[in-house]
Amino acid sequence: MKIVVIGGGAAGFFSAIHAAQVNPKAQVLLLEKTNQLLAKVRVSGGGRCNVTHSCFSISEMSKHYPRGERQMKLLLHQFMTTDTIQWFESRGVKLKTEEDGRIFPMTDNSQTVIDCLLKESKKVGVEIYLKHEVLKINVLNDENFELIIKNQPSILCSKVIVTTGGSPKESGLAWLKELGHEIVSPVPSLFTFNIPNSPIVQLMGTSVADAKVKIQGTKLEEEGAVLVTHWGLSGPAILRLSAWGARELSNLDYQFKVGINWLGKVTEGKLRNFFAQNEHYFSKKLISNCNPSLMLNFSLPNRLWEFLIEKIGISKSKKWTELSKQEFNKLINVITNDEYEVKGKTTFKEEFVTCGGVSLNDIDLKTMQSKKVANLHFAGEVLDIDGITGGFNFQAAWTTGYIAGKATGIYSLGIK
Repeated sequence: MKIVVIGGGAAGFFSAIHAAQVNPKAQVLLLEKTNQLLAKVRVSGGGRCNVTHSCFSISEMSKHYPRGERQMKLLLHQFMTTDTIQWFESRGVKLKTEEDGRIFPMTDNSQTVIDCLLKESKKVGVEIYLKHEVLKINVLNDENFELIIKNQPSILCSKVIVTTGGSPKESGLAWLKELGHEIVSPVPSLFTFNIPNSPIVQLMGTSVADAKVKIQGTKLEEEGAVLVTHWGLSGPAILRLSAWGARELSNLDYQFKVGINWLGKVTEGKLRNFFAQNEHYFSKKLISNCNPSLMLNFSLPNRLWEFLIEKIGISKSKKWTELSKQEFNKLINVITNDEYEVKGKTTFKEEFVTCGGVSLNDIDLKTMQSKKVANLHFAGEVLDIDGITGGFNFQAAWTTGYIAGKATGIYSLGIK
């Protein structure tokens, strides 16, 4: 009995490990087309590896998947965040939870997670082959496959798990489409916004903890931290927008206007009332010294405050009482509805995530087996499942990898 896992990422390793655990007599091969294993694990979370998220309600957890919410709700019943934590910690990987719910190894080093997966795969006898790129899967019959490998002899096997990750282009999934699978056209998710030629990029490194960001002309809106970069805007709020709006923003060719309320939940009306009630406090002060966020318990950095004043043409040396009605209205507007022209995107660090892939309509969610080809299973980002930033994509990899690996192992034992 030979089980082949195609793809040496998080989902691939979890699939291979669990297949070998369930059926120790099976020969489990893991094929990676490059010469590097677990590449995304290595770079995720700034090199710390965001293993999962501290959300312990299945219904709440599933809401973090723009594509695959309904299916993840079913899949998480088989392997949830609590299972992920227990699995790694029982193998010596101590984990910690940060304020925003992200869970990392205590070492703050992704190598800890990599070493654990390598050690466990060796322990259960998984055979790993680098530079083995599968070009085609030939279905010989219901019990056998022939894998055509680039510059290598072909491999015969009885079970296959595809964990090749997301593809930037639909053509990269053509070999799976040939087997009868519906491919949902892939587009990027989790990306930052480019704002070329905007003076705001001079504030790179400046962050606001509680902003509200909206894509003009759409219903897309998110709250959270926004970071100004040397190319535009990033941070959790931007990344969540890019995930939820992945297909819509692709259709706009990444050319759109973004509106920002730098004070988050503080509406224009509330801000006007605040200034009216505190007019005596501001009256003789210089406008540059009147950062309202300090009294509203919001973090609007002084650099950004001074930039916004300059943006609408108000002199820093002007006193509050010298503001005209028109200038006051401009000030209110730039704080609660600042606007920028987005022209393009940038991949978030090295964490490439796609929306799209093999349609979930073609997958038996109890086993991750293809409904088109018997004994062919899928796991990870090759499927049309993707989560927002925060550990949700890795949880999808662990969950689907566990189910696919366990299913192939059980079936290879002859148990249905």
